[in-house]
Order: sequence, then structure tokens, then C-alpha cells
Amino acid sequence: MTNLTSKLVNNQKVSRKVIKCVVWDLDNTLWDGVLLEDSCVYVRENIVDIIKSLDSRGILQSIASKNEPARAIAKLEELSLKEYFLYPQINWNSKVASIQEISKLINIGINTIAFIDDQPFELEDVNFSLPEVMCINAANINRLLDMPEIQPCFITEDSKTRRLMYVSDIQRKKNEEEFVGSKEEFLATLNMQMTISSAKEEDLQRVEELTLRTNQLNTTGYTYSYEELNQFRQSDNHQLLIAGLNDKYGSYGKIGLSLIECQRNLWTIKILLMSCRVMSRGVGSIMLNHIIHMAKNQNASLQAEFVPNERNRFMYITYKFASFKEISSQNNIIIFQHDSQHSPSFPNYVKINVLQ
Repeated sequence: MTNLTSKLVNNQKVSRKVIKCVVWDLDNTLWDGVLLEDSCVYVRENIVDIIKSLDSRGILQSIASKNEPARAIAKLEELSLKEYFLYPQINWNSKVASIQEISKLINIGINTIAFIDDQPFELEDVNFSLPEVMCINAANINRLLDMPEIQPCFITEDSKTRRLMYVSDIQRKKNEEEFVGSKEEFLATLNMQMTISSAKEEDLQRVEELTLRTNQLNTTGYTYSYEELNQFRQSDNHQLLIAGLNDKYGSYGKIGLSLIECQRNLWTIKILLMSCRVMSRGVGSIMLNHIIHMAKNQNASLQAEFVPNERNRFMYITYKFASFKEISSQNNIIIFQHDSQHSPSFPNYVKINVLQ
């Protein structure tokens, strides 16, 4: 193991909380007044600028409001704000239930959500039932953009278009629900293309972002800085791979990453991750299969490190299905060994482009 890798692998970093979605209340929070009681309500000062700033940073936004849905949506459309909110929960359910539904629909962890409300009762209820949620009193809205949890390390091209990617995914899901046929037949209609390439310097901000933001489909949870990733990129003893995905609806952006330590006769996967947005697209094992073939072509055995947690069980199963077996475990790090007799195939509904 090289000094560079051992320094990082043996010292798993504690990263700061990263907010992926801000959930807004409406009455006396996003606007002044109560929509069902006041003849006219007005957007609070600086709110539009805050919403647009969050959007430009790649932070998603939604709504949890006890209100009459049609009237609230009409007001948001009138204010030209509706487009900024994904899966708005405007109903008479508890805010806890609404936030849980938003988390499920966007497919992000509860611990990556911030909730803004003017009512102490609502904030306390969410804080008690969902302690992982970052609760913010509406009185502090003007300090929102300065909070460390709301400031990503980098604003990448994927960040700037993240909401639009999710909007495209809503249309995909709608069409999938209406599709008559098997899952594989539907996936074949998407004309998906995955590109796998060695990460270039211009990719590193997105690579770092992926290690910080991706929790569920992440084999180890290791995080690396831009400078560390650049060293790996230039190292003769490492492969730093990044994957992008497109289909007929548009781009998913850069959605996959792997770091491999390459010794002469042994390759070790240090981290393998995929964005949660592609979990249902049947592409989660493609990069792993590609790495298996790469190692075979170099006549190298292939191992993988895995750090189990409450959320990455799917990646454990991915290794198992790809014919990896546990050979040791120490300090909560499981070492998998690939069965070299197994040669995986690739799904025929995805075109795979490998670039140098």
C-alpha cells in the first residue's frame, strides 16, 4: 500500500454536514401573511434571491405547508417560483410526514434536509421526530446562505443544472409508470449511454463533490480533497475513473466514481460509488464490471475494500452478485476478493463508451 493511499484509507475523515435539499414552509415564511386568511400575501424580502442562490449552488428545494394545494400552487405560479420546488407537499398532513415523503421521492437521506418554518411547534415536532433534519426558524432566513451546511465546497456544472436533472427524472418516472411492458423493455426505450473515462483535472471538483454527497451507493465513504484527488489522477499506481450517463431525456451528469490502487499483480478498489439518481436505471454494476475486465486484461487479482454502515447495504449486495467473497475484516473494513473465474456481462439496454 502506498503512503498516499494508506494515509487516507486509515484516516476516514469526518466531513461536515451537507444539505442537499431545503424544505420551505409558506405562510409567514416564504411570504408574509396566511394565504387562506389574507386577501393578498407578499413574498418576504430577499426570499427570491435566496431561492435562486440555493438553486445555483445545486441545493434542491421543496415545500412542506399546511395549505389548500390548488390555491398555494397558483400563488407560487403567480410569483414565478413554482419551478424551483420539487415534489411540493402542500396538504394538511404533519410536517414530519411531508418531509419524509420529500426524502423518499427525491431519494436523499433525511440527514441532508433543512426545514424552514416560522412556527416553534412545527420546528420542535420535526426536531423531535426527525432529529437528523436541520431545523431553521424563519426569523433567521437572511443568515441562511452564510451557514456552512449550505455552502458547497465547489459549484460544478452538475450543481448548476441539478434541479433540471431532477425535473427530467420526474418525466422519466411518469413515463415508466405509464409504460406497458417489463422493466428491461422500458429501460431499452431510454437509449442510455454511459461514458467511463479517466478523471481529468477539470473533473476533480465534481469528483470531490461526489465523495461528499453520495452516501447510500458508496462502498467505503472515504472522502478526498481536490489536491489528494489530483495526486491520484497523476499517480502511476492508481486509476481514478469517472462515469457519466445520458438518455433521450437529457444528461444525468457525472454519476459514478472509482479509485483503484494498482500494484503489479493486485488491484484494490478503494472507493466505488454511484449517484442515487441512477439507482433505478440498472447501471449500478457497469463500472464495477468494467474494472473487473480491466484487472483481467492486466493479469491482476482484484480486491475491494468495503466499510459497512446503515445505508450502503445495496453496495455490499452489488459486490456479492459480482462474485466477490469476503476474505478478511479488520477495523470495520471488509476485504473482498473477486473470483477470477467469473466474467461479468453488460446490460444490452446501455451503450458503453470507454474513453482514455
